[in-house]
Amino acid sequence: MRILVTPSFERIAKKLHKQQKTVLDEAVRSIAANSAVGEEKIGDLAGIRVYKFVLSGQVILLAYRILDQDTIKLLALGSHENFYRDLKRLSK
Repeated sequence: MRILVTPSFERIAKKLHKQQKTVLDEAVRSIAANSAVGEEKIGDLAGIRVYKFVLSGQVILLAYRILDQDTIKLLALGSHENFYRDLKRLSK
């Protein structure tokens, strides 16, 4: 499974502490193992899936797009506050 990342995702992931990166890696492995694990969005965000997981006691959303059978692109990572607004801006 190939996993691609956007520059904005990479910027956010880079700022995480080592323990937080471990939890993020587990979430990415879950997505790689079963790409349908995230909730599929509709409307403006059609084609994007969002996977929710807990990081440091807070629910974090990870947005990704399935490009083909063997490729997933990680789009965004963050808390719920303004997440979907920023995601719409990224997906245009």
